[in-house]
Amino acid sequence: MSPEPPTPADRDSPAVPRRTIARRLLVVTGTLAAAGGLAALYTLLPGGQFGGQSGGQSGLTDTGRGTITVFAAALVGWTLTRLDDVFIGLTAAAALVACGLLAEEAVFGVLGSETIWLLVAACVIAAGVSASGLPARAALALIARARSPRQLAHMTTLAVLLTALAVPATSGRAALVLPVFLALARLLTDRPVLVRALALLFPTVVLLSAVASLIGAAAHLITSEVLAAMTGTGIGFGQWLLLGLPLAVVSSHLAAELVLITMTDRAERRDPLKLRRDRLAELVGDGATGPLTGAQLRMLGVLVGVVVLWCTEPLHGFSPTLVALVGALAATAPGLGTVRMSAALASVPWALLLFMVCTAALGDALARSGAADWLAGIALGGFGPGDGTVVLTMVVTVSAAAHLVLQSRSARSAVLIPVIVPLAVASGLDPAAVAFASTAAAGFCHTLPSSAKPVAMFADLPDVPTYRRADLIRLSALLGPLMVALVLVFSHSVWPHLGLPLR
Repeated sequence: MSPEPPTPADRDSPAVPRRTIARRLLVVTGTLAAAGGLAALYTLLPGGQFGGQSGGQSGLTDTGRGTITVFAAALVGWTLTRLDDVFIGLTAAAALVACGLLAEEAVFGVLGSETIWLLVAACVIAAGVSASGLPARAALALIARARSPRQLAHMTTLAVLLTALAVPATSGRAALVLPVFLALARLLTDRPVLVRALALLFPTVVLLSAVASLIGAAAHLITSEVLAAMTGTGIGFGQWLLLGLPLAVVSSHLAAELVLITMTDRAERRDPLKLRRDRLAELVGDGATGPLTGAQLRMLGVLVGVVVLWCTEPLHGFSPTLVALVGALAATAPGLGTVRMSAALASVPWALLLFMVCTAALGDALARSGAADWLAGIALGGFGPGDGTVVLTMVVTVSAAAHLVLQSRSARSAVLIPVIVPLAVASGLDPAAVAFASTAAAGFCHTLPSSAKPVAMFADLPDVPTYRRADLIRLSALLGPLMVALVLVFSHSVWPHLGLPLR
């Protein structure tokens, strides 16, 4: 007897592969295990009104226990799953509101905060400046002067560092300088070793130089926002520039030397360069040579005016957000600007803004519920007010290593800063100084290509030699301890003379 032919239903319903079934079972099992673990965490957390670090009781309110549970769930999602960071953040914020752990106004109000408007306006200004070709011209003017690989590395470092003063977010700056690297790669086709070194140098400097500016990374804005919410005072653009620029210069140029040492040999470094300025200009784009165009002159005036007003806020009293908004209007004004407002707004990283809202809400909940104080007390352990140096060293080291667990720089600030502020107070340190040191140390995130978006952007480029994972790990083994040491030296010996004492 011949077998019956398959029915239409059988043909329309192909068998699910065993691997897919196993993966789904694993996801379901992991989800149930995580839910059970979080429920156990909530149950095991000590109850009772928390009385402070030196108070009589060591428990938490129900709000504090719930907040820590949501915080732990977000941490698990960010570190152990492939879910989108923004999705996890939004879920955590929604859970805080739905469970009554945080008022709706505390979440939705952040969308209208000065921090969000500052970043939006800064992105619009950056779009106008980029459209004028000014960044490419500045990069060309510096890089084309190089006559050796070492000069090229340090000229490149300076060019990338300058972008931190005007272009928000590290991913935006990486996208801005990528065409310059590709142009150099085409010019140096006969020097693949040097091209690979540059492929590692560009993202390394993008990440380390971000500390120069308040808008250099979204994590900086989160740090300032959390500080303002918990202590009443954040860190303004001018103060951040004064504190961060020296560290950015020193760390970036030291990193350039490390890249050269680990990626090239002595013969490669001694081999002179002959960069043709006209050919480099042709590869970079129009407007990179000759006299400044009218659009470039206008955008240069807007950029200089905005930065000067940001740095002199105490003299005139205009907030950085208002200055940035006026600069954004100038960059997009008909007859004056170089880009339409709608096109400039399309360049704004809206997902990053939503993520900032979520992380700010999570930090706010940790602070309001007393959970941050409780966590700081646990972290402080046997340390006391006389152990400030040990506590600072611990904070800086953990902040530098946190990228191995949390890939998002913004998430690291949202997780660490609400705990660091009460920890600093309990150990007799200025919370602003410790928070700034933590954020500066978090600029090191180079161990893996997935550790930061700029590193990933330069990791795999078609038809261009780029660095290998072993190169990245070798650099990180030297750069990580160097960054920890630099931040500690600046915290003790430099920043106190610039208005940010440790005590």
